[in-house]
Amino acid sequence: MTVRLTELAKGAGCGCKIGPAQLRPIVAGLPRVTDPDLLIGAATADDAAVYRLTSELAIVQTVDFFTPIVDDPYDFGRIAATNAISDVYAMGATPVMALNIVAFSLETLGAAVLSAILRGGADVAVAAGAALAGGHTIDDREPKYGMAVTGLVHPAEVLSNAGARAGDALVLTKPVGAGLITTGAKHGIADDASLQAAIDVMTQLNREASVAARRVGAHALTDVTGFGLLGHLHELALASGLAAEVSAAAVPAIAGALALADQSDAIAGGTRRNRADADTFTAWDDEVPEPRRWLLCDAMTSGGLLAAVPGERAVELPGVTIGRLLAGEPGTICVGA
Repeated sequence: MTVRLTELAKGAGCGCKIGPAQLRPIVAGLPRVTDPDLLIGAATADDAAVYRLTSELAIVQTVDFFTPIVDDPYDFGRIAATNAISDVYAMGATPVMALNIVAFSLETLGAAVLSAILRGGADVAVAAGAALAGGHTIDDREPKYGMAVTGLVHPAEVLSNAGARAGDALVLTKPVGAGLITTGAKHGIADDASLQAAIDVMTQLNREASVAARRVGAHALTDVTGFGLLGHLHELALASGLAAEVSAAAVPAIAGALALADQSDAIAGGTRRNRADADTFTAWDDEVPEPRRWLLCDAMTSGGLLAAVPGERAVELPGVTIGRLLAGEPGTICVGA
């Protein structure tokens, strides 16, 4: 009998992350690092760490893994690898090496399933130009897969989430809603076309979007994953000392996602945690419909880049302008219809 990977996991994809409200005080309690060559650490909740090696070279390091978000093992591997490598692109860097992270039960699932997962990850690493150099495995009945990824960047060219300026346009380079679709698929209420659309989005590398963001002079950059669009925008705005405005209607949705946002079985636990957290820093216009509110809080996996760019350059990015940054209480967001 074939085992559905998603049935073995309590959460799914980036939706299995610890919620942002619970995580913040834990991270805040960690010792501060004072090494002057650590250009970006945990303080601003950025996508990856950046360490300066020389005046012309810095390394970017990140680690990301999660439980199955789809049942096909090859697609699971592709999605997890694309998601992990995205953190390097979100810093304006180039990925050069990756290591596999595997939790898996050969007894339950067999070697063929693990081989397919690893093949999916390897194919993405090749496409990204990153050398897959090994990894680490543990025996675990709940499968998990991801990567630790290293990238390179000039120290002066790092794109953090803390450099945005008042007046910057907010450009989103991929549609959101994969959490709604994959959770709906797990409960048998999402159709095959919607699921394939979500997989296509989640396996699209953010390489071209990252290069374009640097070309147009982006001031800040992050990617949209498990904390949802509003959660990651909150982190960017807070780190930059700014407030934000978003047009809910402008936010692109993966085909089929909005229709599922009306059904409670499609709303993942991670999305519910995101919504509760977002309500503490977001002012919603009364005209914003409920499905749109859930979409903006969707626990996205392997989403696009969210770039803060000079307004006149926004049209040069491959994406949609969804709002802007402005002076105001840092981290607060106003969502209009």
